[in-house]
Amino acid sequence: MLLYEYMTKEYYSTIEVANIFRVSRKTIFLWIKNGKMKAIKVGRNYIIPHSSIVEKLGKTLGAEKKVEIDKSIDKAIKDYEQTFRLLAKE
Repeated sequence: MLLYEYMTKEYYSTIEVANIFRVSRKTIFLWIKNGKMKAIKVGRNYIIPHSSIVEKLGKTLGAEKKVEIDKSIDKAIKDYEQTFRLLAKE
């Protein structure tokens, strides 16, 4: 069973998340600040949703990533439609 399957809480503290990822608490704050991990500010502290941890672990794609991928696909189709058609004929 994988680590994230043992995780049952809805929200985690920065210390707990640091332990999960085996990084410092300062690294967690940097991830939050740089938008690499979603968190909710409660007073002076942050809580991190379970879904954000699972996403960071790479087990699921977040909504933002899905939108980003869809935009990339649409752009590729628009830019290379003719090339794709020619390749499909081969």
